[in-house]
Amino acid sequence: MGRPFALLKGQSNTNPIIFVAQSYSLPHSEQNFRIQRFIALLSVVLLVVKVTAWYFTHSVAILTDALESIVNVVAGLVGLYSLYVSAKPKDLDHPYGHGKVEFISAAIEGTLITVAGILIIHEAVNNLRFPHQIKKLDIGIWLIAATAVVNFIAGKICEQTGKKNNSLALMASGKHLQSDTYTTAGIILGLIVLQWTGILWIDSMVAIVFALVIVYTGYKIVRSSIAGIMDEMDIELLKKMVTLLNEHRGVNWIDLHNLRIIKYGARLHLDCHLTVPWYFNVHEAHQEIDELSSLVRKHFGDSVELFVHSDGCLDFSCAICDKIDCTVRKQPFQKKIEWTMQNMVLDNKHTVSA
Repeated sequence: MGRPFALLKGQSNTNPIIFVAQSYSLPHSEQNFRIQRFIALLSVVLLVVKVTAWYFTHSVAILTDALESIVNVVAGLVGLYSLYVSAKPKDLDHPYGHGKVEFISAAIEGTLITVAGILIIHEAVNNLRFPHQIKKLDIGIWLIAATAVVNFIAGKICEQTGKKNNSLALMASGKHLQSDTYTTAGIILGLIVLQWTGILWIDSMVAIVFALVIVYTGYKIVRSSIAGIMDEMDIELLKKMVTLLNEHRGVNWIDLHNLRIIKYGARLHLDCHLTVPWYFNVHEAHQEIDELSSLVRKHFGDSVELFVHSDGCLDFSCAICDKIDCTVRKQPFQKKIEWTMQNMVLDNKHTVSA
């Protein structure tokens, strides 16, 4: 675990202003890299199987699956490289680390998926205009069914590990593999109907339907990656943080505001302003920040970096402070402010009216 570091400014016993940053290592980086490497190798094997199935059948629906697998191979290699880069330690050129590269990786993967879907639609439309005979469909169905099972298991493992380790690259790969499984299942169903009925246009229609699903999946991945690059607020993550702080609110935490969370790949950067009693010295205020840091690390893991600004309370803070042993209270306690996502992100100290 990395050593914590601190920067103290304006040290004063009456109204300390403390900036504390605590940095922790990323124990899951190696695990992320191993899984992504396995996914890249697996994608190559599955691509070979699907191309073999297409060779036997000449089905455009199976070609749909094969083209997406080509994207899987490229995306797997890009994801592997992004995890290698994101695991690098912070340096002078990248003081916040290299985690942003995972968003770029996901954007590339989403773009490739979208392009593959468009190419599939183009091929399927051509096949509707100039249909060709399909053969050995039973062999093709069994081969791509096997790839669907493998893809689902690998995708589930990949997504769960990505969520656990806060890796967008792994989560994107996991979702991609699972969506590949669903499209393959739909293609198999369409091919079974084709085998029973012998209606050739079913092959192209199945390809078009699932190509649209692929395009939508690519759009969602690109949208998510752009949100990360632009530091868009993660509503769900912020809700979890607000709930955690409300449930474990310290007795000396008079107020907490200007709460912000930024993702850098597997690392989370959290900064906020914590209001403590004005008469606390630097050491006492630092203890409160340590408690806050320990709480966050306990629930969000060690890949968290916190920057906490300590404020001393002001006269109007007494009305929202329920600290019972305060000997310098200026006015009686009126009501406790419930911390919400709306009022914690504001850069203002809370008052009895807000």
